[in-house]
Amino acid sequence: MNNLRLITAFIICGLLISLSSSAQKINVKTGIEVLKEANFKILQGKRVGLITNPTGVDNNLTSTIDILYEAPNVQLVALYGPEHGVRGDVHAGDKIESFTDPNTGVPVHSLYGATRKPTKEMLEGVDVLVYDIQDIGCRSYTYISTMYLAMQAAAENNIEFVVLDRPNPLGGLKVEGNLVEEGFFSFVSQLRIPYVYGLTCGELAEMIIGEKMIPQPCKLTVVKMKKWRRKMNFEDTGLPWIPTSPHIPFAHSAYFYPVSGILGELGYMSIGVGYTLPFEMFAAEWINAEEFAGALNAKRLPGVTFRPIHLKPYYSVGQGSNFQGVQIYLTDFRKARLSDIQFHVMEVAAQLYPDKKVFDHAPENRFDMFDKVSGSDFIRLEFSKNHRFADIQSYWTKDEEAFRKLSKKYYLYR
Repeated sequence: MNNLRLITAFIICGLLISLSSSAQKINVKTGIEVLKEANFKILQGKRVGLITNPTGVDNNLTSTIDILYEAPNVQLVALYGPEHGVRGDVHAGDKIESFTDPNTGVPVHSLYGATRKPTKEMLEGVDVLVYDIQDIGCRSYTYISTMYLAMQAAAENNIEFVVLDRPNPLGGLKVEGNLVEEGFFSFVSQLRIPYVYGLTCGELAEMIIGEKMIPQPCKLTVVKMKKWRRKMNFEDTGLPWIPTSPHIPFAHSAYFYPVSGILGELGYMSIGVGYTLPFEMFAAEWINAEEFAGALNAKRLPGVTFRPIHLKPYYSVGQGSNFQGVQIYLTDFRKARLSDIQFHVMEVAAQLYPDKKVFDHAPENRFDMFDKVSGSDFIRLEFSKNHRFADIQSYWTKDEEAFRKLSKKYYLYR
């Protein structure tokens, strides 16, 4: 009888937690919600091309595709899919072909296949391009590159461009990393902005126009959110999280992407992609977990703690091998310097395991991508001399204050 009561208590407790979670108050209205409230006024009587993926939903998880398809006096004539595709079912880096959307019968043009910029033919019959994608606030995440190139195409073809704004899950206060240098612009570093740039997509679009980052300006409209504030993390918004890509399954995954994403390009150690902790760990076959965690914790990095971890990756780096390393815990998100963490990891690895220094050990054919996501080859070349973060720290941070000052001109939210 006591066991039955205990089990019943656990079930009731679980139900209460579930109900509490599902009843979480949504505090923010995204751009699509504001557009709906305005009865789609800015799209009335127009032929619309929509750039989106599964993250384009309203607060009830209804797809923006379906919303615009059914909107009165709005004609949805084309869809455009970024990396991972309109339906989000494509692996990172895989090319995508154009097809017809089975739900609406609307043609879907790939912007991560034969071309990454909408062609004149793709835009035929389109009056306005609408962009509705949840981003994660990091320069190397390719959705903002898609937005930038689509804005260029809109300008060249005299088409309006509308951004349905969404929160930056890292908030609007963090700025980290150097600006991209000439010679290192690419689809993973398309814009001259820091690695962590502290703007929403709408604000970034305003900056692209205001700072003349495209040869000719397009007619831009940003549908602002309501009640979003710069100090908000994604959890503060109350909004449901849709995986932005296969390895960003949760809102907190976006916090860790800049923690390990640059180092991850080298395939030098596992960063949790291929295990259950994407971007949340560092591990290798040659690491001693307790020793590694101890050395990293001895650095007393603000807002960060490292826990020893033992694992066997399911795929990707280290598949099927016994790895050891650390799991990262962000104990104070506001104090933590996210992107610096990977450089400290590289330094400690070189100190503890000198025969495994990152740039002596990582495959040289991965250096080019490392440089592209870093926005420069200075990081790699200077760090490789002594494998010390102090040697690159001033360079990594040199543009942050100036960018923070510049970007305030384009703030749409406090």
